[in-house]
Amino acid sequence: MNKAKQYVIITAAAALCAALAVAGYFYFKDSQPPRMLLTPASGTVGPATAFRGEASDESGLRLFKAVFSQGNKTFTMDADLAPGDTAAVLEFNLAEAGFTDGPLSVVISAVDGSWKRMGKGIAAETALDLTFDAKPPSISVTSMAHNVNRGGTGCIVYRVNEAVTGTGVTVGELYFPGHPLADGGYACLFAFPEFMELDEYKPRLTAVDEAGNTASRGFVHHFNDRAFRTDTIRLPDSFLERKMPEFEGDTPGQMTPLERFIKVNRDLRASNRAAMYEICGNTSPEPLWHGIFLRLPNAANRAGFGDRRSYVYNGEVVDHQTHMGIDLASVRAAPVPAANAGRVAWTGTMGIYGNAVVLDHGLGLMTMYAHLSEIAVDKGDAVDKGRIIGRTGSTGLAGGDHLHYAVYVSGVAVNPVEWWDAAWIRNNVSGRLGMDEP
Repeated sequence: MNKAKQYVIITAAAALCAALAVAGYFYFKDSQPPRMLLTPASGTVGPATAFRGEASDESGLRLFKAVFSQGNKTFTMDADLAPGDTAAVLEFNLAEAGFTDGPLSVVISAVDGSWKRMGKGIAAETALDLTFDAKPPSISVTSMAHNVNRGGTGCIVYRVNEAVTGTGVTVGELYFPGHPLADGGYACLFAFPEFMELDEYKPRLTAVDEAGNTASRGFVHHFNDRAFRTDTIRLPDSFLERKMPEFEGDTPGQMTPLERFIKVNRDLRASNRAAMYEICGNTSPEPLWHGIFLRLPNAANRAGFGDRRSYVYNGEVVDHQTHMGIDLASVRAAPVPAANAGRVAWTGTMGIYGNAVVLDHGLGLMTMYAHLSEIAVDKGDAVDKGRIIGRTGSTGLAGGDHLHYAVYVSGVAVNPVEWWDAAWIRNNVSGRLGMDEP
């Protein structure tokens, strides 16, 4: 055999060995099946349950699917895969599956892009057992005579016939969570927001069970309209020049004192209200208060809840806002008592409110004490009714020494006057909750 033929044979053999080596590398490279995950993977599900399936494999995916079955009925979700895809996601619900209440089986399976099984790839399969529930919970109201004033607070007590992941009262886009009672029922403090007209106010009880089924119903009620005062706030240059430098950090940029005031009065006020809504989301599930709420002693009312304010500069109206608390004026740096027992939910400086303390009284009920010159409590402190929590002042957007006192229900400001009335509290709240009044 001449050298040329030997060279050809050797070269072909080398090429074949290289090809076999490459094939062997890819054949043995991936020996693991695809990784798969389905959530939820156990428990009770329903038509609205949001399923998410995930699969991945470094060698690629040929197939990923979830097959649900109940009796002779099946529902299949297949991933839309392109060549080379190494990951796939399935997001779906069972709204169109047509299953009935009872046991439900699901099998998730995937095949990778390896050369195993004569080029068919490695397969993985997982079987799961679920329970399907398409029936929404049933809500029964146990409290009576729900009388609520515009700008005021209501309290409803009710029962739900199964475990729920969430329940409460919805008012438009607002949500007031319900809280479990010792007897297995629920209680919910809700508001009639001052900005809603009587014909717009349509509160509904809602409950969502563990399968995601939602129940919603109205309830017997009597809602009373209330008129709110109008007020004119004049803005002298002396006030603007004295106060607006305090807000340069909150409203950076070059602007006149009037321009800064308008930005503070609109944008910073809205931001502070959003902060209060967030603070009020962390509440005790049990009532911490007892009886009537205290008012700042020997104080005169300087502004009321729901006052429609017009701000005037040099004879021209430059802004409109609504006052969401009651301003109380006593002597300078007057000691401020906690209106009722509770827990300190927040302390610090909050924009237009200046130095402030927020107390949580449970069930979403909170009180705010603003414009303080001194704060005497720390976040997390348990306070008794009457404990001195600070002193009045003129911090924030205050023209003089006073206390801005506000009451919130799940982040919505309500009329504090109701909570100063022992009969109102007993007839509308504590009597329904079975609270012992001192």
